[in-house]
Amino acid sequence: MVLAISFLETPLKFRAPDVTLRIGLGIGRIVFRALNAVEVVLAVVVVVAAVAGGVAGSVRTSVVVAVVVLVVQLAAIRPVLNKRSDRVLAGADVPRSRTHLMYVSAEVVKVAALVVAGVLALTNA
Repeated sequence: MVLAISFLETPLKFRAPDVTLRIGLGIGRIVFRALNAVEVVLAVVVVVAAVAGGVAGSVRTSVVVAVVVLVVQLAAIRPVLNKRSDRVLAGADVPRSRTHLMYVSAEVVKVAALVVAGVLALTNA
């Protein structure tokens, strides 16, 4: 889901005809709110499975990294992005923000941690 939304749908959305920055941001906020809600539910499931399933420490470490990144995104990065997008949606002309790059970087780390956890879980099975 993260790969499809963060790295495929989001950049392509802004290339579609007649999609303005305001429309793209409005859609993006709804999509990312839904994605993050699903991520939280799946994070709880994965953590419970990792703890209950007695998986290797390396798998747990990768899961912890992914969950910590998600928490940082939701608690620290998304609120800053939401404030900025509120201003844009209200019609303000705001400068580009590096916060978005922080979110994208966090997505890369989260995906890498999930891939590592999955590979390690499968090779230790």
